[in-house]
Amino acid sequence: MLDELRALQTEALEALEAIGDTEGLEPWRVRYLGRRGELTTLLRSVGGLRREERPLAGRAGNEVKATLERAYQEKATALEQAEREATLEAQRVDVSLPGRRPQIGSLHITTQILRQICDIFAQMGFQVYDAPDVETDEMNFGLLNMPPYHPARDLWDTFWVNDQASSRGSARGVLLRTHTSPGQIRVMRERCPEPIRVILPGKCYRYEHVTARSEHQFYQVEGLAVGRNITMADLKGTMLNFAQMFYGPDQEVRLRGSYFPFTEPSVEFDGRCILCHGEGCRVCRYSGWLELAGAGMVHPVVLENGGYDPAIYSGFAFGFGVERPAMLKYDIDDIRYFYANDMRFLRQF
Repeated sequence: MLDELRALQTEALEALEAIGDTEGLEPWRVRYLGRRGELTTLLRSVGGLRREERPLAGRAGNEVKATLERAYQEKATALEQAEREATLEAQRVDVSLPGRRPQIGSLHITTQILRQICDIFAQMGFQVYDAPDVETDEMNFGLLNMPPYHPARDLWDTFWVNDQASSRGSARGVLLRTHTSPGQIRVMRERCPEPIRVILPGKCYRYEHVTARSEHQFYQVEGLAVGRNITMADLKGTMLNFAQMFYGPDQEVRLRGSYFPFTEPSVEFDGRCILCHGEGCRVCRYSGWLELAGAGMVHPVVLENGGYDPAIYSGFAFGFGVERPAMLKYDIDDIRYFYANDMRFLRQF
């Protein structure tokens, strides 16, 4: 019995020494110290020995059991410590290394163009004036020389906030502004009789088809100058200066007669299409020219509605989109790219 116990102890310790991770400890414990393990089975046979041999065999068996349990605990502690150190080493952070640069966003191309436009007009003495997106029928049409029966209202396909049938053409009509021109009335009524030189950037909404050159919501920049002795020459010089500062000193422009209810006379400023260099493309409708702005001298009725005496004061106004100048400047051939949220497009700017 004593020889068997010594042999079992030697075998168990050698097997324990060969274990390289904590996963191998449990099978070892079950094999040698478990309820049906080799040591337990051997100790149960002590009862079959002669009476004088039992005490000696029992003490030897208990010593072997204590030795194996102590060796098991030491081995488990050593393996757990080694695995903990290995994990810490693998996950070690070198605090002296530079941090990972986070991916940050950038300004949308529309915002960038808006800021460029505002900077250019600021150099010409124009202030920025904010007007609301939701307007009344009176502000959006009536006070801009478009009474309810006026055919020019059909030029703007309108998003009505309340019932169009009952409110169109009435003081109760509420809509999403179709252009930034209502801001002209607001700023004139606030600052009359002082001279005015402002731009009014903002979003406009129209119920129309989405194509390569038009969207149902888009940004506009409205401009307004009111004072004494303002002429069409001032308007022309302002728009020409803007075009050359924004597109470059070689940008070609032209001025042609047009019609807007709130200006008289009315003109349109066109720029040579940068995309096709005047040869014609789908963006410029194969004309070689692209409209830059609608403009004109402020209509006397609009001046009067704003609080200014048209016999003393005159002024000019202009309005143009933001996406279309960006298309010209950056060679973009489809306005739908701006709000499709395609990061491949947006990251270019």
